[in-house]
Formats: sequence, C-alpha cells, structure tokens
Amino acid sequence: MDHSGHGMNMDLPPFTLGRGLEPSADPFFLIGCLVALALYGWGVARLVRRGDKWPVGRTVSFVLGVLTVLLVMCTKLNDYGMVMFSVHMVQHMVISMLSPILLLLGAPITLALRALPVAARGSKGPREWLLWLLHSRYMRIITHPAFTIPLFIASLYALYFTPLFDTLMGSKAGHIGMMVHFLAVGLVFFWPIMGVDPGPHRPGYVMRMLELFAGMPFHAFFGIALMMATQPMIGTYMHPPASLGIDALQDQEAAGGIAWAFSEIPSVVVLVALLFQWRKSEEREARRKDRAADRDGDKELEEYNAYLASLAARGR
Repeated sequence: MDHSGHGMNMDLPPFTLGRGLEPSADPFFLIGCLVALALYGWGVARLVRRGDKWPVGRTVSFVLGVLTVLLVMCTKLNDYGMVMFSVHMVQHMVISMLSPILLLLGAPITLALRALPVAARGSKGPREWLLWLLHSRYMRIITHPAFTIPLFIASLYALYFTPLFDTLMGSKAGHIGMMVHFLAVGLVFFWPIMGVDPGPHRPGYVMRMLELFAGMPFHAFFGIALMMATQPMIGTYMHPPASLGIDALQDQEAAGGIAWAFSEIPSVVVLVALLFQWRKSEEREARRKDRAADRDGDKELEEYNAYLASLAARGR
C-alpha cells in the first residue's frame, strides 16, 4: 500500500495481526534495550559479589522502564503507530515521560559509579570518564532548566505543528531518530527533578516541583489544541488505511486526549516520588542533628566531670 507524501511506504503489518504473525521488533531499540539490561545486571551482580547491597526497588524500576521502551518500539504498537496518530501518541508519551521516570528511579548512574572499577593512578577508565562527563560544561548546559524546559515544550509544538514530523516519518532512520530524541528529552528533563542520580544541578525540593509543573501546562495545551482542531493537522495521518475503519479527525482527537492525560499521570508519579525523597531527607537530617547533639552532650558531660575532678583534687 502506497502512502507516498503522507509517511513511510510500507506493507503495513497491522492488517496481518489476526493471522498470528510475530510482532516486528525495531532492531535498534531491541539491541539497545538488551544491552541496557545486560549492563545494569552486570553492575548489580558486581555489587552483590563484593558484599554490597543494591535496593531491589531500583532494579525493578529500571527493568520496567526498559520494558516500556520494548513495549512501544518492539511490538505491533510500533507498526500501528505508523498509520494511527493515537497509537503514535501513546508511543511518544510513554517513551518521553513514563520510560524516563522509571529508568531514572533505577539510579543507573549511581550503580555505574559504584560498580565500575577505579582506574590506576595516572590513567582514566570508564568510571573516570563518566565522572568527567557528569561535571562537564556540556552536561551543566543540557540539564539546566533554562534548556530542558524549552526543549521539552519545543519537542511538541516545533515537531507536530511544522512539516518536520512528516519529514522524519518519511524514513526509518528519521523515525528512529525522533523516538530516540523523545527518550533523551525525557531523561534530561526529569533527571534534575528526580534527583536520584548525581548530576550538575541539584536544586531544592520546592524548585524541583516548580520545574516539574513549569512545562506541564504547555503539554496540556498541546493536547487540547489537537482535540479542538476541526481538520487533520498531520499529513502522515490524514489518510489512514481504509481497512482500519478509522476517521482521521477522530483519531487525532484521541491522540490529543492521550497527550492531555499524560500531562497529569507522570506529574503525579514524580510528585509522589519527590515528596517521599523529601521526607527521607528530613529524617536523615534529623538523625544527623540528633547524633551531633549527642556528641555535644557527651563532650559537655566530660568537661563537667573533669571540672569536678579538678575541684576534688584541689580540696585534697
């Protein structure tokens, strides 16, 4: 079936779903996800072998994050996403908002810094290069709110409301590049906000919440704009295959509703995680102050006992 001018030319697998064919996995994302799981598993195994502990919750979160990427890029969802705007929007929202949150909660950078061996003096190994990257000027720029928030917003409006989207959808490399971009934007946007891994920017909890909610209204407005449009706005999805039995405008309204809903769901997940981290931080600070007070109290008691002992000695 020819979709020239409206997207990628392909004999679309969605029509063969009922015939029991295997899902077509995107090799780029399939290999990337398997490598990510292998490296994370190696890091956890290395810590366990030397007697260190790694929270099970972090491992579960990271694995779920990788599985969400596999779900949207290595199953029939990816095929449907080529011809249905609503399914594509599910892919976009998951890989740019849900997957990054789960991956970041897995603290992969912290795991790497603990698992990678320290290089010999005078040389640099993977751990040293990772530390250099974390403290580099480049990383400070791309994780700064002045960069991440506009990038997060532009990834919606500058992509979907210009011919750029149709251009990228016109080739397999363009489609892969677009999805990688969505994942990367989500990671750099949520990384400073989540605050699990070390990074160049570690704002306070109130500032993190402000950063979180700064971009979400624009996300919601984007979804509303799609829902309220009176005609299809994306060339790729203007003429869906007749065998799917869908209307392009209704499919676009569904895509807008998905975008609008996803501006709320991840926000709640991140907010709950931030409040939990905040409470744990306050508890650690309270314990630190208690220990300091105990040390000061012991010191005062020792000084008082020494004073009494000196008085007793003078009396003798």
